[in-house]
Amino acid sequence: MSFKSLDSLVSLDSLQDRRFLCFLQMDTLYISPHPDDFRSLLPMIAAEYCGSPPRIVQEGPPAEVAGSRPALVLAGGTVLTGASAVSWYLAAAAKRTGSDKKQESQVWQWLSYAENELTPVACAVVFPLLGVMGIDKKLQQSSRAELLRVLKALDENLQSQTFLVGEGVTLADMAVATAAVLPFRYVLEPADRKSFVNVTRWFNMCANQPQFLKVWGKISLCEKMVPVIPKPSTATNATATAAFSTAPLNSAPENDPPKTEAQLKKEAKKREKMEKFQQKKEMEEKKKMQPQTEKKAKPEKKELGVITYDIPTAPGEKKDILSPLPDSYSPQYVEAAWYPWWEKQGFFKPEYGRKSVSEPNQHGMFMMCIPPPNVTGSLHLGHALTNAIQDCLTRWHRMKGETTLWNPGCDHAGIATQVVVEKKLMRERKMTRHDFGRENFIQEVWKWKNEKGDRIYHQLRKLGSSLDWDRACFTMDTKLSFAVQEAFIRMHEEGVIYRSKRLVNWSCTLNSAISDIEVDKKELTGRTLLPVPGYEEKIEFGVLVSFSYKIDGSDEEVVVATTRIETMLGDTAVAVHPNDTRYQHLKGKMVIHPFCDRKMPIVFDDFVDMNFGTGAVKITPAHDHNDYEVGERHKLPFINILDENGVLVNVPSPFLAMKRFEARKAVLQALKDRGQFKEIKDNPMVVPVCSRSKDIVEPLLKPQWYVDCREMGKQAADVVRNGELKIIPDHHLKTWFNWMDNIRDWCISRQLWWGHRIPAYFVTVSDPSVKPGEDVDGHFWVSGRSEEAAREKAAKRFNVTVDKISLRQDEDVLDTWFSSGIFPFSIFGWPNESEDLRVFYPGTLLETGHDILFFWVARMVMMGLKLTGKLPFKEVYLHAVVRDTHGRKMSKSLGNVIDPLDVITGISLEGLHVQLTDSNLDPVEIEKAKQGQKSDYPNGIPECGTDALRFALCAYTSQGRDINMDVNRILGYRHFCNKLWNAVRFAMRTLGEGFVPWEKAQLCGSESVSDRWILSRLSAAVTQCDIGFQAYDFPAITTTIYSFWLYELCDVYLESVKPVLSKTDPEGQKQADICRQTLYTCLEVGLRLLSPFMPFVTEELFQRLPRRQPQDSPPSICVTPYPDTSEFCWHSEEIDRQMEFVMSVVRTIRSLRADYNLTKTRADCYLQCIDSDTVALIQKYSLQIQTLSYSQAIHPVTEGSSAIPQGCAVAIASDKCTVHLMLKGLIDLEKEVTKLMVKKGELEKQMEKLKEKMTKNDYKEKVPVKVQEAHAEKLRQNETELRKVKEATENFRKMM
Repeated sequence: MSFKSLDSLVSLDSLQDRRFLCFLQMDTLYISPHPDDFRSLLPMIAAEYCGSPPRIVQEGPPAEVAGSRPALVLAGGTVLTGASAVSWYLAAAAKRTGSDKKQESQVWQWLSYAENELTPVACAVVFPLLGVMGIDKKLQQSSRAELLRVLKALDENLQSQTFLVGEGVTLADMAVATAAVLPFRYVLEPADRKSFVNVTRWFNMCANQPQFLKVWGKISLCEKMVPVIPKPSTATNATATAAFSTAPLNSAPENDPPKTEAQLKKEAKKREKMEKFQQKKEMEEKKKMQPQTEKKAKPEKKELGVITYDIPTAPGEKKDILSPLPDSYSPQYVEAAWYPWWEKQGFFKPEYGRKSVSEPNQHGMFMMCIPPPNVTGSLHLGHALTNAIQDCLTRWHRMKGETTLWNPGCDHAGIATQVVVEKKLMRERKMTRHDFGRENFIQEVWKWKNEKGDRIYHQLRKLGSSLDWDRACFTMDTKLSFAVQEAFIRMHEEGVIYRSKRLVNWSCTLNSAISDIEVDKKELTGRTLLPVPGYEEKIEFGVLVSFSYKIDGSDEEVVVATTRIETMLGDTAVAVHPNDTRYQHLKGKMVIHPFCDRKMPIVFDDFVDMNFGTGAVKITPAHDHNDYEVGERHKLPFINILDENGVLVNVPSPFLAMKRFEARKAVLQALKDRGQFKEIKDNPMVVPVCSRSKDIVEPLLKPQWYVDCREMGKQAADVVRNGELKIIPDHHLKTWFNWMDNIRDWCISRQLWWGHRIPAYFVTVSDPSVKPGEDVDGHFWVSGRSEEAAREKAAKRFNVTVDKISLRQDEDVLDTWFSSGIFPFSIFGWPNESEDLRVFYPGTLLETGHDILFFWVARMVMMGLKLTGKLPFKEVYLHAVVRDTHGRKMSKSLGNVIDPLDVITGISLEGLHVQLTDSNLDPVEIEKAKQGQKSDYPNGIPECGTDALRFALCAYTSQGRDINMDVNRILGYRHFCNKLWNAVRFAMRTLGEGFVPWEKAQLCGSESVSDRWILSRLSAAVTQCDIGFQAYDFPAITTTIYSFWLYELCDVYLESVKPVLSKTDPEGQKQADICRQTLYTCLEVGLRLLSPFMPFVTEELFQRLPRRQPQDSPPSICVTPYPDTSEFCWHSEEIDRQMEFVMSVVRTIRSLRADYNLTKTRADCYLQCIDSDTVALIQKYSLQIQTLSYSQAIHPVTEGSSAIPQGCAVAIASDKCTVHLMLKGLIDLEKEVTKLMVKKGELEKQMEKLKEKMTKNDYKEKVPVKVQEAHAEKLRQNETELRKVKEATENFRKMM
């Protein structure tokens, strides 16, 4: 890359093109005009992510940068040239180069991969197809195989992650995807793409990002690799080829300026690299030409197999564990039969293992209630995330020995359930609820609930949720209904619940008020036609209508504007700002309503924005929340113009009895006829839509019951401020305090039949001394546990006899959130005393999504404190919202909603399409959704299983971030299950049938270095899991467990101990026995660590292991103690450091072997050590190094020793050790020297930069001491490595 100052390039006085002066005022990106030049495409994509992108110019660049495009000329005069430098600068400005130093380094590595590995082979394969000449033919022949090899490495890397670096698009994705564009367009046929499912998924994701689409356009993927007939173009082959600097061409475009000496050197270096690359390919081709008999055919990669459990097992009986394990992991086999057995054995009950829940438990108690799902609901990914997290926590606490209860329940879901049953009755019997009557309709709802309502419970069982089903509650059960009634009566008697007539969110279709959470905010950018229930034609929204009101007694008029022109029929004033000079002369004046004789005052109010429109606002107090408050302040009339069905009332003819949106057109036309219409213009706005009925929500004045939340809200805020209640993560505190400190009273009335009918009665007194009451007068309302109790209360209040009291119970039911708000204690029988209430209330934790922090969590806290005097729980953990791979909200219309059961069992693309067809979407939306499914799941969703889904959801759950769910990453965890499966099967064969584990996991003192290391890593994993669970850091736990099983136990320990286990001499057998005990400890403890996340596969494998104490062992892994740090305290940082050094040596040897394709040949390895301590360390781990690196023998030697023979490949493992691999006649000496010279150059650059930093005048004053020490240590290491590089180079030159 190149960074220059414009002043060093050219004097501004020498410029003849004046346009260049203009460009200096802003950043300008000069790019190649060639459409496929990915040197330019990459910076262009990076620019799209910038908040302030640079100006992009193709033609007429200044001469000074014409030969160096892409080039970025900054506003200050600095010039950046080269795709890498320009892209890095732009991506860094957009914060797309990684979130920390580690990620920045990873981005750089991928940038290098794109430029040096993927781009050369991509060009070599594609250019001949495009008719570009100049590519070496031998290189062409081998390049496709090399391209597939490079992509395979990329595919493996993407197996367990969505993006190359971090959790979002970075420059790494931009660079590699840009380098992959040509292969995907011209080379990779459908069969190839199927082989690289992870790369294809990732590439499609990148290609569909808006920033990529803007630069690339829509990418058409290759169907068949054939030569492409070039379109007529003025560009020659040479010009086209020169667009790609990585192509080995000697020619340059004629119109480019002569190349500098530095550029020519750079091109020569690239040609040299390409020649060496070609030589390597020729060697590979020669090997391929050998007779086929010398090489065994590589077995084809098997598809994911489906194995079923076919042994007859009665529900609740234990699964057969005597038959051998299948050869590979299959979710259908593993997940069969375990859950009914767990449930029948009572493992999920808090009574398990004790006489009663009241029995003291030294380990403590854990109680959590489920956020009750709607009885109408079916499982969606939000449920799956909630239950994965909650079940992991519950299983962990249970395994910790605590008295554990996770209490299930289901919400009656007033509106949703009533809508479902009403639709069912209309569909099947052509009857409305009014045809049935209230009591009969409620019976129909109960009938539906008993038939269909437990579906969600079956789905929760499928997820492995360890709930105590005997304690399952339904919010309409007698016990909970009694609690709801009691809560209302107590709060009403205290005056906390009161009657008032206010604006509510009204759904005309449902004929009910709805809560804020049931109102979808639909954002419009301008004029939009929307469907509305009850109207054949779509209705216009997103426009602002201006009209005038005439001033009474004057020719003047005041112009106002509205988005709901029909509401002007209910206007009772016009408001202006007190400081608006335009209207000061109108104080005390009135305006005249054009359609009736109503005179309306001009009021002066601070809420008016003087700068918006004319500064005058129409006021409709009965149909707008802001206007309502203005009406209250100025004592204006409240005229309700809509009935419950959305039909106009209290308005003049001809508008009377019109439907609201028909009146919209009629009012507009009438204003035009009277000459008072001014204009209509587009207006961005938010339209409130009922989530249940899709009707447009209307603010409507209705007498309702309200909860006075001021004091309760203050209490809820105080308990968080003083630390009694902890909210995790703490960035939600701001939202909590904002809501609690500014809380409004809560409307709890719903105009439904299904739900808890409000136990309040309107009183009519048959006594002339008592005047008749009004509905909104709270004095005439009494609450009671029965009608008789209410009548007695009313008689006492009005001081009359009972026979003079007539009662009318409120027809409405309570808001569903009211019963949910008392759920933590109503499930235990409150207000009646019970053992469960004493033991389990208050609970321990509330875990839920942050989107219902106010609607549910806050109300539980307020009502718990109000009714019990206690907090319902001590901690609240809020998880993120699940989004799709692209970060979009899950929506049926996008086709991106994922049913967890489809992930668990798998589904074809056709099956996904059928689900859309069965939905209520419009045909246009269905087609759009199908395209989305085809893009994201071209081959459908493979069977992943419950364990993989749970593990993936927890691995994603990073605090404070929404979750971009990628199904292919879940599939990666299914592969992890298979690795786990195979590891345990291998280990069990290794242990042997007669193996008996020690009664206790302990060190005997004779462990090998491998044994001590793996036990150290196991202890570290136990500690990290314990810390992670306590901090709700689920990604840390999953990463720890994944790394232990995959990278430490399988990749290192199992491989390193194979020679030990095969020894037959007495001493060897003794060491092998210790090794088997170590292996058993790792398996048994590792499965217990994993069990809360993957309950099925860990149970299946755990049941096959022998027990330490068979007579006292728990019957299931889910009630076996979780590994504790006090028991597994063998972590040694010293051993970890030693093994990390050993593995760096092993990786270096493996890398050398790979470079020279030594797949089966063992070679002697000489390890040149810096001192005797390093020699001793190598000797200590020589068997491990030899085994893991597949070496013939390991020879540690000290520096200066003559024991290293000539003819070795050399690589530096660290500043303490250099690897010399004996290659005999296989080595290419020139290649070795070239590699060392490149390494020398890199080290010299690093040292130069470090020295430059360290020699600055203010370095010692400004740079922290720790950083200075790190710089000094890095410089020392570089100097040591440089010395070794020079020595190795000299050695090779002597051999040449």
